[in-house]
Amino acid sequence: MTPTTPATPATPATPATRTTPAAPYAAGSAPDTEAPGRSSSARRPRPGIWRGAVLALAGAYFLVPLLASFVFTVHVPGQGITFEAYTALLSADGFTESLLLSLGLAAATIALSLLLAVPALVAVRIGSPRLRPVVEVMCMLPLVVPPIALVTGITTVLRWGPEHLSRTPLYQTFIAVQNEKFPVVLVLAYTVLALPFVYRSLDAGLRAVDVPTLVEAARSCGASWPYVVLRVLLPNLRASLAGAAFLTLALVLGEFTIASLLGFQPFAVWIVSISGAQARMSVAVSILSLLITWLLLIALSRAGTTPSTTAAAPATTSRKES
Repeated sequence: MTPTTPATPATPATPATRTTPAAPYAAGSAPDTEAPGRSSSARRPRPGIWRGAVLALAGAYFLVPLLASFVFTVHVPGQGITFEAYTALLSADGFTESLLLSLGLAAATIALSLLLAVPALVAVRIGSPRLRPVVEVMCMLPLVVPPIALVTGITTVLRWGPEHLSRTPLYQTFIAVQNEKFPVVLVLAYTVLALPFVYRSLDAGLRAVDVPTLVEAARSCGASWPYVVLRVLLPNLRASLAGAAFLTLALVLGEFTIASLLGFQPFAVWIVSISGAQARMSVAVSILSLLITWLLLIALSRAGTTPSTTAAAPATTSRKES
């Protein structure tokens, strides 16, 4: 028998087999290849440059026509620089009345549209979620119906009412809604036109808030439904309410078709009426109306971004749970 030789133990790795770190590059020599991350980041343009270019183009797109219009109003050939177009606005016939009328119509339209939309959307959100598509279709219908068709229907109703209801109390109602000092019929028409924008703004706000939980917490603390809506839901919908008011104000101040065909003269109609006789003043009024609209929209946007106070009902609930 041949004796078996014992297995030799594995020899440990010698220091020569260990991987040594790469030697640094010699002075004055450069690596053959650069790191891919560094090369791509070095060649990639900075986002700030593109952002500044886009903002500069957008600013030029909006400001250059305004500057050209302003130069047209203050520069008269042969006379030089004059601000007569702006100084004559305060004494212009119908300027103050039309501006106040448009602001009053805008305030009434905002109040009426929110008064109709907020309770309806909250009720659908809490009690009947299946009715949401029906409410959405109804609120979006004004986008399908053109304003000229809407004003034709309003004119037909206003003519039909006094002829057939002259011996009823409703006759005075038809006369009152067409009062030139404050035409309520324009408020009703503008409310219909503003419904799509109000609905979209409020629906986005309600989707971002857990309405059933807030309502259940407030009701479990003994809060009434008006308290729940005014002190619990509305503070959480501040941004949505401001957005709805923002869009409605812009719509009312710039609407011309309905008011003109119905024979009323708010601010937009007054601007068009003086454009034929006094071109420089009409352009000056347009610039002034843009400034007024921007100031009002900035005020509404700041009101929407202001932090709201904590509602009392959720605070009471947290104290009870603790």
